[in-house]
Amino acid sequence: MSNASATGGRGPSQRQLRVGELIRRTLSEALMQGEIHDPDLNRLSITVGEVRVTPDMKIATAYVLPLGGQHQDEAIALLAKNKGELRRLLGRKTELRFTPDLRFRIDDTFDRMDETRRLFSQEQVRRDVEAPATDDEGDDT
Repeated sequence: MSNASATGGRGPSQRQLRVGELIRRTLSEALMQGEIHDPDLNRLSITVGEVRVTPDMKIATAYVLPLGGQHQDEAIALLAKNKGELRRLLGRKTELRFTPDLRFRIDDTFDRMDETRRLFSQEQVRRDVEAPATDDEGDDT
């Protein structure tokens, strides 16, 4: 469920964005510095691209990607296995009144960007995009 549908068609609130960014930064630092007591998780270099928080602030979904896009299933499994420790760390390092439950998903932003580039490189699409716009409106002659 996207944030827009979760908030009745509107985007996330400023508070959701602020809390999401706080959680993203805190998770990123913890993973980068190897603060979790799991050698399997610490050997992976994981980027936290975005964290989306539900309007009630009870669930935070972290969109992550292991370095090079490899070992995605393993990264998600290890993060899920260690989510209790990650959540405790978040509670300790942030001043949130309530630490949300953590969920982890693969960040497919780069895949979508690659697909968009591929589409724009197709000859027919490029022709349509580069075609001069016709101005059929506003002709008062």
